[in-house]
Amino acid sequence: MKGNEQMIKHLNDRLAEELTAINQYFVHAEMCENWNYERLGEAIEKRAIVEMRHAEKLIERILFLEGKPIVSNLNEMTIGDFVPEMHESDRRAEEGAIKGYNESIRLATEIGDNDTKVLLESILREETEHIDWIEAQQDQINQVGIQNYLAQQIRE
Repeated sequence: MKGNEQMIKHLNDRLAEELTAINQYFVHAEMCENWNYERLGEAIEKRAIVEMRHAEKLIERILFLEGKPIVSNLNEMTIGDFVPEMHESDRRAEEGAIKGYNESIRLATEIGDNDTKVLLESILREETEHIDWIEAQQDQINQVGIQNYLAQQIRE
C-alpha cells in the first residue's frame, strides 16, 4: 500500500530517535555494569531492548507503506559521565521522542492513516512509561541521596 510521503518521513524521523536511544541506552547500561551497578544496568538494557522493538515496528510500517527505512541516521547522543547525568540525558531523549510521536500522531490523524496512528499511540504509551521510570529514579536520588541510591544498584 503506497503511503503518504510526509508520514513516511515522520516514521523515519521516529526511527532515527529510536536507533539513537538504543545506542545511548546500551552505552549507559554497559557503563553501569562496568561500575558494578548491575541492577541499574539491567534496567537500562531492558529499556534499550524495548526501543529495539519500537524500531522494528517502525521499519515494518515504513515497508508496508512502500517506503524505505533509513537506518543510517542517528541523532546526537548524550552520554552521561555519572549516573545522574545518564538519567538526565535519557530523560531528555524520551521527552524528544514523546514530542515527536505526538506530532506524528497528529499527522496520521490529519491524513486518516488510522493504522499508523494506533501503532504510534502504542509506542507513545511505552515512551511515557520510560520517562516515568527515569523521573522516579531522579526522585529517588533527590530523596535518599546519590550514595544510597547507587548502593541499591549493586547486586552481591
